Amino acid sequence: MFSLPLLISDDIGAIDAALGDFLGDSGARLALFIDTGGFIVTTQGEIGNIDTSTLGALAANSFAATQAIAKIIEDQSVTSLYQQGNENSLLIVAVADFGFLAIVFPAVIGVGSVKYYSEDMVARVGKQLHTARSRAPDQGLDLSALNLADAAPLFRRRAAP
Repeated sequence: MFSLPLLISDDIGAIDAALGDFLGDSGARLALFIDTGGFIVTTQGEIGNIDTSTLGALAANSFAATQAIAKIIEDQSVTSLYQQGNENSLLIVAVADFGFLAIVFPAVIGVGSVKYYSEDMVARVGKQLHTARSRAPDQGLDLSALNLADAAPLFRRRAAP
């Protein structure tokens, strides 16, 4: 089964709006929506010198490793990961089975505040992805077959008239 439903430009617009609102409320620098394979679906915020492709891949793999460890210790409730830094910190939050939101924020902002504001964003992104899945429940995106040099056309489709 595909991790992501077929996405149209309205879906990406709604996800981008949720990420943008979150950044405004939380003070975070950057928010990325990443599929379970580590591919970046969309981003909002200040990218600066951050290699988002590598960040996406490492965030997805880090989360997968943490979930595997949780299963070994018989805990199925991993929903987020936090990496504290000196300048910037990272919070990775699961969005159901669709993927992850990776949030880069200044280390002076408490992770509790970022988690608080991320709850609405996660709900909004999840709702939009469920809406997209309901349009075509048996179809989805396989990002492993993606042209890494130019992924934008895949996520900019319009709804059929």
